[in-house]
Amino acid sequence: MTSNPGLEVRPLSPGERRDWEPLWQAYLDFYEHTLAPDVTDLTWARFADPAEPVRGLGAWADGGLAGICHYVLHRSTWAAGTYCYLEDLFTAPAARGRGVGRALIEAAAAAAREAGAEKLYWQTHRDNATARALYDRVACHEGFLVYERPLGRQVPSV
Repeated sequence: MTSNPGLEVRPLSPGERRDWEPLWQAYLDFYEHTLAPDVTDLTWARFADPAEPVRGLGAWADGGLAGICHYVLHRSTWAAGTYCYLEDLFTAPAARGRGVGRALIEAAAAAAREAGAEKLYWQTHRDNATARALYDRVACHEGFLVYERPLGRQVPSV
């Protein structure tokens, strides 16, 4: 699924959870986020469920999992077709600078294109300069800001 020599990018398979989970946890740690174990279990299960729009890709190099990418295909009110949201992207520290992130983005774009999606989009923290350097080379920043409103608790008033 990739043309980067020595790197294989493909969908994660059900038997690869032990390889995936340390990278998933490192990604959550990077963003200082904790998930309940049942959410991680559900996330993993969704990758193998054909009825789910959530998919997982892995980038394999040197006999191990070097990076992961999760994406979601969804309808849009702005298009007749679907869009693809690249929700998570993480490269193992030892594999950084070897094209893993780019290969995962390209593989997600190819999968989205194959599914009929009209665009691939994602977000990152404004302080994530390393990732943004790559993102500025492979995509266009449209200038939008992301706002979140947690629905399980009261939003503080200003």
